[in-house]
Amino acid sequence: MDVAGAGGRVKVGSAVRESGSDVAQQPSPSEGGPTPAAPTRPRWAWLQRSGPFELLSTAVAVGFALLALYTLFRVVSRLFWDGGFTLAPIREALALEGLGTVLSHTFLAVGASAICALILASFLAWLNERTDARIGAFTGVLPVVPLLLPSIAMGIGWILLLSSRSGYLNWAIREAAGLVGIGIEEGPFEIHSWYGLIMVYTFQMVPLAFLAISAGLRNLDSSLEEQARVCGSSPRKVVTTVTLRAVLPSVGAAVFLVAWVGFASFSIPVIIAGPADIEILSVQIARLVNFEFPPRLDLAVGLGGIMIPVLGVIWYLQRRMSGRGRHSAMGGKNAKAKQLELGAWRPVARAFFLGYGIVTIALPIGALLLVTLNGFWSTSIDWGELSLDGFRSMLADGATVDAMRNSVVLASSVAFSGVIVAAVVSLWAARNRSPLAGAVDVGIKFPAAFSGLILALGALLAFGGEPFNLGSTIWIMFLAYLVIVMPLATVVIDASVSQIGHELTEASAVAGARSGRTFTRIHLPLLIPGLLAAWALLFVRVVGDVEAASILAGTRNNVVGFRILEVFTYGSYSVMAGLGIFITGVTILVLAVVLLIMKLLTKRSNVPSARLTGQGVAGG
Repeated sequence: MDVAGAGGRVKVGSAVRESGSDVAQQPSPSEGGPTPAAPTRPRWAWLQRSGPFELLSTAVAVGFALLALYTLFRVVSRLFWDGGFTLAPIREALALEGLGTVLSHTFLAVGASAICALILASFLAWLNERTDARIGAFTGVLPVVPLLLPSIAMGIGWILLLSSRSGYLNWAIREAAGLVGIGIEEGPFEIHSWYGLIMVYTFQMVPLAFLAISAGLRNLDSSLEEQARVCGSSPRKVVTTVTLRAVLPSVGAAVFLVAWVGFASFSIPVIIAGPADIEILSVQIARLVNFEFPPRLDLAVGLGGIMIPVLGVIWYLQRRMSGRGRHSAMGGKNAKAKQLELGAWRPVARAFFLGYGIVTIALPIGALLLVTLNGFWSTSIDWGELSLDGFRSMLADGATVDAMRNSVVLASSVAFSGVIVAAVVSLWAARNRSPLAGAVDVGIKFPAAFSGLILALGALLAFGGEPFNLGSTIWIMFLAYLVIVMPLATVVIDASVSQIGHELTEASAVAGARSGRTFTRIHLPLLIPGLLAAWALLFVRVVGDVEAASILAGTRNNVVGFRILEVFTYGSYSVMAGLGIFITGVTILVLAVVLLIMKLLTKRSNVPSARLTGQGVAGG
């Protein structure tokens, strides 16, 4: 824009100022002169303007993106390159005896469990979001609670409940049948079976599917369903022709999540599928790395490579499904959806919710606690002899105590480092809308498309040998878990960063604060709720992990997940139950403390509001 002046003209918004006395006036294109060239900005001008904190943020963001991509690159490159081009891992995997059985068993178990989980999660979400069966926040939280129970603890709990001879639930059924004159020698159920494996797989998958589908139902414009009812459609037809089609993208996301969890799951099939002679791919991979000597890394990488295209195809189909915007619509009105009145079926629906909670939460935890208090696994229980001796003997074992300590320290360190790095990266990406920032964001989130087993294999190949030599150390697990949890951390904190207005950063800069002081005095205080939530999620994800631990842990860097695998081999169920209770107790304690802190911070809402003015940030 040109503004007329007394001595010439001034070009607003440019570093060029023209004056009749100082600079010769440039001819305009209308006067027949050449078109003046637009001022060019040096390619690395942002680097010259960046302060120490911006440079540090850039280095951290780029460094972690490279760490994630390098870890994945080592797995993929090992399929085709080992000192030269080779297809040996692929050929060895395809030549594996019984590969067809392993793949068919894996796809059958994951596929059947995914279908069951999607049906159950959809029904629970529909009851919660579209009917009057909802009981406040209780029915919205209850289906998600099993997500907080470590999968290894859930698996052990169901072994204690449904083992054919000594399972507590089977014993109770036999006793009840005996009262009416029906004699049952053993069973009637067997956890080490196809239906037992599919059932526990399903319980593991339902919370993730419920979260995705219930979110889709909650965001769905309720006027679509209302219009269908006005046109005379029955409730069943409304659900099948309107509701399900509208939430199809959410169902697609749920399909990817349950498939991702199912193919990556190791803790459940290793303790349930093995005795039933069911061969699962994840168990085979972990066995080749950690339970054979010497480790057969090439074969493990070849088998892991089978999972990559499968998950890639599912992810691609899910993206295609989500890209069809006509499948869902979100109206401009924030009208609450009209709830379907269930009438006499309302108590039944609520009883179904309660029954789901009892089966998936109360029964497994109760079995774990009973075995630990009893000191051994037996249906002959002297209730007066229950004591804490099981916990005392577990704490007297040095290897178990080391595993518990290492797990808590490792989970705390990974969670703390992950949330700080994620905060720096998220703020840096939000401030720098550049191709580099976009590429870094994709690089950090890209590992979310791969299972923990694949990433653990990548970490072992990347850092286990020369030149790092971190194999059998706690550091290789630290790096691997950072790569595994960083996508989750950045997604959670991105949501918090998006709620911080640019005005706050600009006000801080006007007040004279540098970027580092703005980060510590403005951004971090406002991000505390999001950081606490992310820290809790990362801690829970790491402390009870078995998948990565089965690849990277050992006697020198023992953690709870690996220790459970060891005692399972020895058949010490009381120690297994005690470790399961330990993981569950630590998880519940951490979540309770985080929720308490967040509640206290909410009550002190006047403190953050004072910081929003930008006062007190100058002088950095």
